[in-house]
Amino acid sequence: MSEIDALFKTLRAQGRKAFIPFVTAGDPDLDFTAAVLQELGQRGCSLCEIGVPYSDPIADGPVIQASYTRALEHKVKLHDILTMTRRVRAQSETPLVTMVSYAIVYRHGLEAFVTEAKASGIAGAIVPDLLVEESAALAEVCRRLDFSLIQLVTPTTPRERAVRIAEASTGFLYYVSVAGITGERRELPPQLLENVAWLRQQTDLPICIGFGVSQPEHVAQLAPVADGVIVGSAIVRRMAEAAVKPRAQVLADVGAYVESLIAALPGAAAKA
Repeated sequence: MSEIDALFKTLRAQGRKAFIPFVTAGDPDLDFTAAVLQELGQRGCSLCEIGVPYSDPIADGPVIQASYTRALEHKVKLHDILTMTRRVRAQSETPLVTMVSYAIVYRHGLEAFVTEAKASGIAGAIVPDLLVEESAALAEVCRRLDFSLIQLVTPTTPRERAVRIAEASTGFLYYVSVAGITGERRELPPQLLENVAWLRQQTDLPICIGFGVSQPEHVAQLAPVADGVIVGSAIVRRMAEAAVKPRAQVLADVGAYVESLIAALPGAAAKA
């Protein structure tokens, strides 16, 4: 059983839902990323998602694209990110997953990437540009090493294909709430709950919803059908303020914002 499998087994037994924040690694630097990850764990996040900067972002909106650009300008490398996560996991029990381009994984070597990531405290990877038809090799390595391969289903994914993606995934399914790019939105699509309810009938995997989630009202709306919610752009935007504000203040602001979202989840008072 992978670390993520164990997490969701515990959450389900407790009647709780996961809150999963996304942060860009290395913006403004890896020391601040580490501090934010530790703060998020202490605030009660179930799992943290770390974006590995890439020059051709996939489905990322302007906030995350800009954060990737800044991190790349600072010469952030995969090796440095894994060194940072190893340090964070030595002090935190909160699991970590990476959002990483398949180009990076392939260039590093499938088994080498998974082996090094797991040794660095990473429990799984979200690979948004990996087509299900081309995922067998990486999926085999991940299953053998108890490393979760989390794949995405979108509102425009044909239902037959969505089932194939679920069958090829481990850990949890990432359901993209809106077609298009990441970013904060005032309202979520009206058909979202129906689509996720259908998908739940097709798989036993936990389903976590991301893209556009930024308000406690969104979290409360999604909680009845989701096993977890993912928030990215709103957190990355707040983290970017570290360039002009004291880091301690930004850290506190990010923590308070995340805590307000976690409070909208059922069973939020009990931490796994």
